[in-house]
Amino acid sequence: MDTAKSANASEPAARGEREARRHWPAGLASARLDRHEVAGAFGDLGTFLPLLVAMSVENRLDFAAGLFFAGLFNVVTGCVFAIPMAVQPMKAIAAIAITRGLTVPEIVVAGALVSAVILVLGLTGLIEAVDRLVPRSAVRGIQLAVGLSLLIKGVTLACNAKAWLALDSRLTAAAAALLVLVLARSRTIPAALILVAAGMATVAVARPAEWGAVSWTLWFPHPSLEHWSIDAGVLRAALPQVPLTTLNSVVAVCALSRDLFPQRPAGTRTVSVSVGLMNLLGAPFGAMPMCHGAGGLAGQYRFGARTSGSILFLGALKIALAVFFGASMMGICRSFPSSILGVMLAFSGAELALVARDQTRRDDALVAVSTAGVALALNDVATGFVAGLVVALALRFGNKGRDSD
Repeated sequence: MDTAKSANASEPAARGEREARRHWPAGLASARLDRHEVAGAFGDLGTFLPLLVAMSVENRLDFAAGLFFAGLFNVVTGCVFAIPMAVQPMKAIAAIAITRGLTVPEIVVAGALVSAVILVLGLTGLIEAVDRLVPRSAVRGIQLAVGLSLLIKGVTLACNAKAWLALDSRLTAAAAALLVLVLARSRTIPAALILVAAGMATVAVARPAEWGAVSWTLWFPHPSLEHWSIDAGVLRAALPQVPLTTLNSVVAVCALSRDLFPQRPAGTRTVSVSVGLMNLLGAPFGAMPMCHGAGGLAGQYRFGARTSGSILFLGALKIALAVFFGASMMGICRSFPSSILGVMLAFSGAELALVARDQTRRDDALVAVSTAGVALALNDVATGFVAGLVVALALRFGNKGRDSD
C-alpha cells in the first residue's frame, strides 16, 4: 500500500519532468510578467537579504558575487522550471558561518561539497532512498538549532548598539522589530525591503562617504580559488546541510510544487541536479552557497507569483545591481547598522525554527529537541544531528520491543 501511494505521489513529478523535456525551456514557455508576478518576486527576500548582507559583514563574503550568482541561478531556474522556484542561501551553512566566523573559502568549499553529494544523489536516483532513511524529526531538529542560533546571533548584534538614542541604537532595533511584527502578514509590503532601505538610509546619514563611493563601475565575476582546503570547520558546516538540503530543498519543495501546481510540478531528480550544479559552478567565483527551498516557493506564491516570470524578473534585477553597482556596495554592506541587521537575522532565525512545530508526536518532538539541544550545547550542528539519529533509532527499537511483547 505504501509503495502504491509513493508511486501515485511521484507520478505528477515524473510527468512534469517529461513535459519539461519536450517543451524546454519550460519556464520561458509559460512565463508571465505582471504586477502580481513582480510582487511575488520579492516574497523570499526576507531570508535572502539578511543572510547575504550578514555574511558580507561578518564573513567578508563578496556581496557582488553573491548577488550576481543568485541572479544568474534565478534566470536559469526560471528557464528550467515552469513555476516560481526560489533560489535561497543554504541556511545551515550560512548560520554556522555567521555564528562561528568561517572564512570565505570554508563557506564556499562547504557549499561545493554539499552540492556534489546532492548531484550524485540526483543523478543516481538515490535521493528517494535518503528521503526514506533520514528521520524527518532529526532534520527538523537541525532546522530548530540553526534557527535558534541565528536568533541568538541576531539579538546579540541588535544589542551591540549600547546607546538608546542614536541612528544605530537599541531604540532603532526595537522599532525595526515592531515593524516586522506589524507587517508579518502583509501581502503587499515586504518588511525585509523596508529594513534594507532603512539600513542604507542610516549609512547615508551616518557615513556619507560610503554612499559617495557608490558609482556605475562595471563588475564581472572573477575566479577566487585561493586558500581552498577541507578541514574540520568545512565538514561541520557541510554535514548538517546535506540532509537539510535533501529534504527541504529537494523533497519538500517538490511535494509543495505538486500541491500548488499539480499540472506542472517540479521533478525530484531535476531539482537535485539543479542544486548540485548551482554551487559547483558558482564556487570557483566565491559565490554564496545556494539551493532551492519549500519556504521560498511558499513565500513567492503567497505574494502573488504563479509563473517563472517572477523569478526571471528577480534574476535580471539582481544581475543588473551586481554588474553596475556591486563592486562599490561592499562599503555600505560593511557599514550596515547592527541594530537593523540583528533584527533581520533574528526574525529569519525564528522563521526557520518555527518549521519544527509540525513535530506533534511525542517521539518525533523528542528527537527534534534532542538534536537541537545537543547542537546548541556543543556548538556543533553535525554532532547534534548524529545524536538525533541515535535517539530516533533507540526510540524505534524500543517501540518494536513493546510491540513484540
